[in-house]
Amino acid sequence: MKQIHKGWYTRGYLPHFDGDEILQFVTFRLYDPLPKNLIERWRTELLREETGEIEIALRKRIEEYLDQGHGNCYLWRKEIAKIMQNALIFLNGGKYHLISWVIMPNHVHFLARILPSHSLSSIMKSLKGFTAREANKMLGRKGAFWQEDYFDRYIRNERHYLATIAYIENNPVKAKLCEKKEDWIFGSASKNNP
Repeated sequence: MKQIHKGWYTRGYLPHFDGDEILQFVTFRLYDPLPKNLIERWRTELLREETGEIEIALRKRIEEYLDQGHGNCYLWRKEIAKIMQNALIFLNGGKYHLISWVIMPNHVHFLARILPSHSLSSIMKSLKGFTAREANKMLGRKGAFWQEDYFDRYIRNERHYLATIAYIENNPVKAKLCEKKEDWIFGSASKNNP
């Protein structure tokens, strides 16, 4: 069955782009590291302060905040990070071509080419649903595991593509979780991953 792509759409908070076989950079986070009122406060501040692109400045603040390790950081636990890693790799080749990825203590980044007959929204529903059930089972808890929404950005050109891979793979270094990107075991740059 051929997937009908939506183009630009929103699920209430963030804009998303769903198109045929495009490269997508996706970020999603656990349910608790970033309070909604903090995002709203930053957005209000940026409306007063910024003359440039507010969404880019907001994304930068969010990424810096997440890298500080706020929230429960369930993905810091190796057995939970392994669930996420296995799910990302399992969908590779079937729903997307996975190019680069990293699992941080409270969020995940990945870059993939979405395959025909699949939409980013259906991939995210599958990925987040499965990993939430498995992680909650392992943690002996119930309820939300992931933040409801996710951030996605389609790749515009080769420069953007290379910068995105560098950003993803160097995120653990930037967050001071390791010295070299190859040392972070839950990422595509790891010397231990295929």
